[in-house]
Amino acid sequence: MTTPAATPSASPAATAGARPAPAPAPPSAPVPLTRIFVGLKLSLLRNGLKGSSKRKAVYFTTLAFALLVGFFVTLGLALLHGNAHAGTVVVLLAAILALGWTFMPLFFPSGDETLDPSRLVMLPLRPRPLVRALLASSLVGIGPLFTLCLAVGSVVAVARGAVGAVAAVVAAPLLVLGCVTLARAVATANVRLLTSRKGRDLALLSGLLIAVGAQLANFASQRLFEAGGLSRLEPAEAVVRWLPPATAVGMVDSASEGAYGVAAAQLALTLAALAGLLWFWERSLTKLMVTPDGSTIAAATPAKDRGASGVWSLLPAGRTGAVMQRTLRYAVRDPKTKASWVSALAIGLIVPVFNALQGAGSVYLACFGAGMLGVQMYNQFGQDTSAFWMVAQTISTRRDAYVELRARAAALALVTVPYTVFVSVVTAAVIGEWRSFPAALGLCLALLGSMLCTGAVASARFPYSIPSDGAFKNVAPGQAGLAWAGIFAGLFSSAVICAPVIVLTVWLNIGAHQDVSWILLPLGVAWGALATWSGLRLAAPTVARKLPEILLAVSKG
Repeated sequence: MTTPAATPSASPAATAGARPAPAPAPPSAPVPLTRIFVGLKLSLLRNGLKGSSKRKAVYFTTLAFALLVGFFVTLGLALLHGNAHAGTVVVLLAAILALGWTFMPLFFPSGDETLDPSRLVMLPLRPRPLVRALLASSLVGIGPLFTLCLAVGSVVAVARGAVGAVAAVVAAPLLVLGCVTLARAVATANVRLLTSRKGRDLALLSGLLIAVGAQLANFASQRLFEAGGLSRLEPAEAVVRWLPPATAVGMVDSASEGAYGVAAAQLALTLAALAGLLWFWERSLTKLMVTPDGSTIAAATPAKDRGASGVWSLLPAGRTGAVMQRTLRYAVRDPKTKASWVSALAIGLIVPVFNALQGAGSVYLACFGAGMLGVQMYNQFGQDTSAFWMVAQTISTRRDAYVELRARAAALALVTVPYTVFVSVVTAAVIGEWRSFPAALGLCLALLGSMLCTGAVASARFPYSIPSDGAFKNVAPGQAGLAWAGIFAGLFSSAVICAPVIVLTVWLNIGAHQDVSWILLPLGVAWGALATWSGLRLAAPTVARKLPEILLAVSKG
């Protein structure tokens, strides 16, 4: 057995002319995590604008609008300097600003993808440095910039003297940090809820709360200025100035008035609240990164078939009941259909009732609610999206198309008719105009029937696709003309169809025949039913004849 030969060593002569090996480079200093996250946020903003001139235009228009509004609001707040009620205004404004930062991320979680820290769970990151990095990246954007403008205007409005100026320099960034930290802490604590299917349904409340909040703000402002002005808000301001982060603005006001002890207490409360929010945020991040997602756990029991049980058993048998159930399930489960229904139901009640509360309403404003719900009949097949091909397999004759449309209209009527009666009753009760209630309800039902009629025809002649992606994309690219044509043609045709009832209503109210205006109730019911039946009969042949075209149009998204 041979042994391997020894490797000869290099001779001194061979190594004399060799170049010495380079010294190893010193290890580069690690890049701070905060700088990385700020750079990533800027990259997201920059890359999101690439390749789309429309997106660039929207972003820069929004930025310019926010800066313009922020400038004028800051200027307006600064002009309050020296006003007796300046402290009341800016402290309450700071509280409203913090409230908006708290709840808006819950209603619009898709507006900023960085709100979801669960994307980072697989990275070797510690919670405390991650909190600092996320907080720094959160300060990059239009929202924080606009908030900074409001904060600067608020502190300028109440800062007086050298001590007040120093307090203002400290308070403005504290207010911005408090708002952003509050938003991030709440969003992180609810991130699992927001990314679930049921959690995303919270976004449906945004339209309702915004509509209700706008009406309440309008109603409250009118009552406020009618009953004594801003002095009536001083008791509320006295409480709110001790609630962080509004305490930062209250600190400036107190320091300017010479109440240094109160200002120190408010500063301490602001800092303590900020520290508490950061601790809560860090704890929520830790829990998020070490707790498994419940969505990965298989269901313990199989789902039960409840198709023919419960309230669904009350629907008619056969195809009519099946189509009605499918339509109503879409309204409950499909996010976009649900959003459309919730918005229509909320605004249809808010507009007539709040106008009645303000003393400028009429019982006939209940027609607004009927109109909002009647629009739900438009583009019936587009609401099915690509699943309409399964429905199309069951339509081969005019009779099949008529039954399909009739069942869809019946499902809508099952909700819209009781709702229209409810809105009419509430509006009449608020106004106290029961004498005109039968005529108003009859006109509402006639209008609703007319819109069901034109909605069936528009669904057959102007179908368009509703994209499944994007919360606010309701029309596929290239089909906006079809959507607007169907809506405007339908609304105009509905007014023409309902014109005889409208003319009769006006004639009975203008003349001396108001005592017999009750006849409009049965007339409106009959007119609406006849209009609906006529529209279904007219649209059914078009659906049966143009079924391939409808299928192609609604499947483009």
